[in-house]
Amino acid sequence: MIIEPKMRGFICLTSHPDGCEQNIINQINYVKSKGQIKGPKKVLVIGASTGFGLSSRITSAFGSDASTIGVFFEKPPMEGKPATPGYYNSLAFQKHAEKAGLYARSINGDAFSDEVKKITIDLIKKDLGQVDLVIYSLASPVRQHPVTGVLHRSVLKPIGVPFSNKTVDFHTGIVSNVTIDPCSDEDILNTVAVMGGEDWDMWISELMKAGALSENALTLAYSYIGPSLTEAVYRKGTIGRAKDHLEASAFSITEKMKSLNGKAFVSVNKALVTQASSAIPVIPLYISLLYKIMKAKGIHEGCIEQIQRLFQDRLYTGNEIPTDEKGRIRVDDWEMRADVQKEVADLWVKATTENIAEIGDLAGYKTDFLNLFGFNFPEVDYSKDVNENVEIAGLL
Repeated sequence: MIIEPKMRGFICLTSHPDGCEQNIINQINYVKSKGQIKGPKKVLVIGASTGFGLSSRITSAFGSDASTIGVFFEKPPMEGKPATPGYYNSLAFQKHAEKAGLYARSINGDAFSDEVKKITIDLIKKDLGQVDLVIYSLASPVRQHPVTGVLHRSVLKPIGVPFSNKTVDFHTGIVSNVTIDPCSDEDILNTVAVMGGEDWDMWISELMKAGALSENALTLAYSYIGPSLTEAVYRKGTIGRAKDHLEASAFSITEKMKSLNGKAFVSVNKALVTQASSAIPVIPLYISLLYKIMKAKGIHEGCIEQIQRLFQDRLYTGNEIPTDEKGRIRVDDWEMRADVQKEVADLWVKATTENIAEIGDLAGYKTDFLNLFGFNFPEVDYSKDVNENVEIAGLL
């Protein structure tokens, strides 16, 4: 079939297998261009099909020749209906990993469930014995608790008082004001249950119980802080409470891993275009202004550049891993530079529908968004008929 992007609000309903493969090829080529990393050799990535989790898998495999197991929850294709982009990403990763002679297996299922944890651990024990790096990068809005059976849904809301500020519709370029009502106490509890560190802790506990973590193993989860412009709706809102819990979990998990001399870290990363961030009011306008400034300064990074730098310059240098005063690894350091944030704040005040295309990088935002779904890659012929109904070999 011929596949084109079909939008519904902030969601793209289609994805392109050839475009998703091009995305993987571009990331692989970038990692290879930066040279070998003396990094992990056996890696589990929980949330491996998009974003930072996908880039972590690519960096592990093509930066340090690691064997990788990826866990994700994606819809496979059907005749006449494309898969979700993460499925095609994982298909392409598998293809190129095997071509390079690298071990790669994937599990498609609910990573919050006991069943998927067991399947994953059984596969590790059978094929790899142990893993030396566990990446936890889930981005689900919903979690069914494996013990209580309760279905928790996360929300993005401020705490205490309504929040009002500017935002932009990146499809139309219209800058407008938006108001978000404050959350309830139950909203906070649900968001922490979904996006906090409990499930990360459960994964590490089960891996340790099974003897599936190696001596000196590392585990890493990803977080975001951001500027004062967005903190009321993000870092000081419901998601911020979840991120606080995730970051606190790193310390309790490290304590748990002491017998292996292992450690858990949270890496605070840069703001990037994702399907989730595109639906958060205020964030698209902030990212559009941020991209313009960081590109002008030559310090802009996408997912793969962030993760490659994290692995090469922070995690696997042979020296102690550098952290801030709260024990977090900071690869948002270029975003949070004082000169960058001052320029964003100055542009924020000026931003209107009439000037956003000039003072912000709305075109770059749209390109990055379409790239998430395999569209807008110049190397791909989108007029060509493609086979949407393809399967990942050996998928569990």
